[in-house]
Amino acid sequence: MTVRVLAAAGDPDAARALTTLLGQLPDAEQAAPAPAGDSTTLVDALARAAAESVDGLPEVVLVHERIGPVPALDLIREVALRFPAVGVVLVTADTSPGLYSAAMDSGARGLVGLPLAYEELAQRVQSAAAWAAGVRRHLGRTGDAPGGPAGTVVTVSGAKGGVGTTVTAVQLALAARASGRSTALADLDLQSGDVASYLDVQFRRSAVDLAAIEDITPRVLQDALYTHPTGLSLLLAPADGERGEEVADRSARQIVSALRHRYEVVVVDCGTKMDSANAAAVEMADTALLVVTPDVVAVRAAKRMVRLWDRLQIRKAEDTTTVVNRHTRHTEIQPALVERITGTRVARTGVPAAFKELQSAVDAGRMHELDPRSAVKQALWALAGELGLVKAPESAGDRPGRLLKTRRK
Repeated sequence: MTVRVLAAAGDPDAARALTTLLGQLPDAEQAAPAPAGDSTTLVDALARAAAESVDGLPEVVLVHERIGPVPALDLIREVALRFPAVGVVLVTADTSPGLYSAAMDSGARGLVGLPLAYEELAQRVQSAAAWAAGVRRHLGRTGDAPGGPAGTVVTVSGAKGGVGTTVTAVQLALAARASGRSTALADLDLQSGDVASYLDVQFRRSAVDLAAIEDITPRVLQDALYTHPTGLSLLLAPADGERGEEVADRSARQIVSALRHRYEVVVVDCGTKMDSANAAAVEMADTALLVVTPDVVAVRAAKRMVRLWDRLQIRKAEDTTTVVNRHTRHTEIQPALVERITGTRVARTGVPAAFKELQSAVDAGRMHELDPRSAVKQALWALAGELGLVKAPESAGDRPGRLLKTRRK
């Protein structure tokens, strides 16, 4: 059996060494012409392969210790959670028992020391490939889902305060849940999150309770979530904002990965202030939304945010979707101009300026009871459809009630 190997090495010398040795391994072929140069490229390549089927995934992934911007162990953990049918091997100069144990805890199937040795690399690749083959046989027997991402992660960030970030996140999550998809709404605006206020929730647990946990099991995750009457699963921001500092980027990656593994749709409210936790969420997201209002100050803030993400290698402008809130035809700043200034893609669906429709629901903390006739709600639910967060509606032929009404007419 030919073993497909995908390597990820940020260091050019290490990439060349891996390419050379992999070319010499019997019954092994590289899954890409050259090693992935960063963590984002690697995860994107695996996601594209998994979109076809589990058979499209390489059997083995090699992760070099100097990969970035995501640290090697965190990257291994993410790959192991999202693509469990892939055997991951860490390539590192530190072969101490402590690092070996940490790599195994993160989900690695082996460790190769530097400088690279042919026989050691061949042994680890074959061992990881055999493990991956066993997992795939098991998946084939039981009919379980393949090792692709279990759910879609959408982050919602604001260009500045007051642009409607939380309203957007809440309504997108409600739309996904109403369509029948299992949905989680996570509030990673850790210092000043308002999801609980918008949905009339009082719950003592929050994202901070997961910060110090090395392995977030389904039971541990469930204990930290609040099940809302609408069916949404909520992971709330801490009541004491200063405790938000306890959620570091590594904790945020584990939290988002655990939610993705369990829910079909995960909406993350990242607020307007970038810290290590919500920056990690934006980087991991399948879709990153940036909410902006059609005024000069907000558009300038959006441009600053996009540049910040690019400098920190969080996300490129072309991979960001901007949502124009409080849009009217009479403003000088229109979506096309926002798109040109920020370099992002602007969503086709604009959200109209109609705060009066929202005020009673906001003041009562009952955003989930917003009138279905609200133009704001209709626009945000249409945006959820544009983003692919809702299930496709049934055809008229599949809905007896609709047919009955038609006949009565």
